[in-house]
Amino acid sequence: MSEVPEVRPPLVTPVRVVIAVCLIAPFVAMLWVGSYAKTDPAFIGIPFFYWYQMLWVLISTALTMTAYQLWQRDQRARASEKGGASQ
Repeated sequence: MSEVPEVRPPLVTPVRVVIAVCLIAPFVAMLWVGSYAKTDPAFIGIPFFYWYQMLWVLISTALTMTAYQLWQRDQRARASEKGGASQ
């Protein structure tokens, strides 16, 4: 009797690349200080330097939520593939 080798889904998928981009984008945006180290344009009297960073707090929250939802969907799909293959 020969065993059938287990077929595993690839580790790097387009969904996982999107998840990585969602999680890395805020770090890149905040570490690239030269892109926002200025005072103009001001928004309701708040210098650009400050409101840009506060905007990234909201963007980071949305991107993290998106990454989490994509991860949950990816894990459910992998679990159903694994369960479907063994039945």
